Amino acid sequence: MPEAVIVDVVRTPSGRGKPGGALSAVHPVDLAAGVLGALLERSGLESRQVDDVLMGCVSQVGDQSLNIARQAVLAAGFDETVPAVTIDRQCGSSQQAAHFAAQGVIAGAYDIVIAAGVESMSRVPLGSSAHGGSVSRGVAHRYPDRLVNQGVSAELIADKWGFSREELDAFSAESHRRAADAWARGAFDAQVLPVLAADSDAVAFDETVRAGTTLESLAGLKPAFRTDALAERFPHLDWRITAGNSSPLTDAASAALIMSEEKAAELGLTPRARFHSFAVVGDDPMMMLTGPIPATRRILERSGLSIDDLDAYEVNEAFASVPLAWQRELGADPAKLNPWGGAIALGHAVGASGTRLLGTLVTYLEATGGRYGLQTMCEGGGMANATIIERL
Repeated sequence: MPEAVIVDVVRTPSGRGKPGGALSAVHPVDLAAGVLGALLERSGLESRQVDDVLMGCVSQVGDQSLNIARQAVLAAGFDETVPAVTIDRQCGSSQQAAHFAAQGVIAGAYDIVIAAGVESMSRVPLGSSAHGGSVSRGVAHRYPDRLVNQGVSAELIADKWGFSREELDAFSAESHRRAADAWARGAFDAQVLPVLAADSDAVAFDETVRAGTTLESLAGLKPAFRTDALAERFPHLDWRITAGNSSPLTDAASAALIMSEEKAAELGLTPRARFHSFAVVGDDPMMMLTGPIPATRRILERSGLSIDDLDAYEVNEAFASVPLAWQRELGADPAKLNPWGGAIALGHAVGASGTRLLGTLVTYLEATGGRYGLQTMCEGGGMANATIIERL
């Protein structure tokens, strides 16, 4: 059975996902095309050698409609014979793209495939694809008390695990500190591609990282999701989730070049890591963001590894309560958890975050000599993907 290996992973910087953000003037198709083209240039491949392009994107409307993966392939100048498909597994969309890509290689369906992701949250606001939609009779019947948005789910997690506002803010400040330190040491240089914005200035760094973030500065922020109606519905909540301990809306793209080990050897390319194990789970859609806990338990069982065998864990920081609950439930080493910072600092361009985390994990294992790394991500609707890679 073929082994699926990662040859390269690249990403754009993260721009703030609002009008005036560093990348807000760049069309998401062009953001995605940039990372696709970079993979070919860095590997020396011809586009017609790529069997398929699988791209995550959550809000598939407006500038991100019409199968944005195919649009990006064409914008990147790929041969017209290269197909592409867009995937929506909410925040885990591009992690799922990487799963499908690697699983296709293992099954013998692909020799060379690109997994990617893109989201321009400034041009296509989160939730745009739900505009005008309604709740189905079946869902309403099953959940008569109504499901909630992710911010309220993050509050429910903080309440269930008893995290104080200070703990949430301290985790967030540390995320910014780690990310700023990683940037200062050049840890991201090899994977981040500068993007030429409309004003002809190259965006080369993550706009979302705030090196001066402190516990004191975060303490002044107000709860982001409390409303009178929700406070009446959930009178036990203290409302601790703020913009400061949540991931910012972000514009970004990322991509990974994945192929069989045999094909890499044939082409003279050096694999950086291999896919070791996969898992995907559903979980409580009311808590919604707790999926990484059962996903991790499942992948550890399947892989035969323990949490202590892993050298790093990339657990997406949608909200600070998510990785903190994961860490407590798994008994994980906090030093190994998002060691170069997470989405609270680096941003969460929802469709692109999966392959962004993958790139960070591969690069971190290489920089530290680690062998195994885990990536897991909570997803809208109560789901989670988990991936274990092994550095080669």
